[in-house]
Amino acid sequence: MRLPGGPDDGDRGSITLMLLALFVALIALAGIVIDGGAKLNQAENANAIAQEAARAGAGMVNQSTAYTSGRFIVDPDQAVAAAWQYLAKNGYDQANGYIDSVSTAGTHSIRVTVTVTSQTHVLSIIGIDKMTSTGAATASLVTGVTGPGR
Repeated sequence: MRLPGGPDDGDRGSITLMLLALFVALIALAGIVIDGGAKLNQAENANAIAQEAARAGAGMVNQSTAYTSGRFIVDPDQAVAAAWQYLAKNGYDQANGYIDSVSTAGTHSIRVTVTVTSQTHVLSIIGIDKMTSTGAATASLVTGVTGPGR
C-alpha cells in the first residue's frame, strides 16, 4: 500500500547517486588542497636549488684576468662546472629525478634552471599522477662594496 505524498518508485536510489557525486567532488577538493600545497612547496624548493647552484657558479672568478687586468669576470667553464658539481653533490641531479640546465649569461652571470617532478598523493585517484615545478635563478658576480656613499 502506498501513502499519499510518498516517494515514487522512480526516486529510489537517487540519494545514493547524489552522495557518490559529492564524494568524488570531496576527494578532488582534498587532492587540490593536499597536492596543491605540495606543488607550492616543490616550486619553492626548485627555486632555492637553482639559486644555490647559481651562487656556487658565480663565485668562480677567472683568476688570470683578475691578476693581469684587475677585472673580475666569471670563468664560464669553471662556473658551469661548479654549478653542476653543487647539483650533483647535493643529490639534485638527473639520477635523482631532477632535470637541470646550467649556462652562462654574459661574462658576469650564470643561469641555472631546475625542474622537479614528483608523484601526487591524492590526485592520482582521478588520474593526475605527477606534478612538475621549474625554478630558475641567475647569479651575478659583484665585486667591492655596494650601497649608498658617504
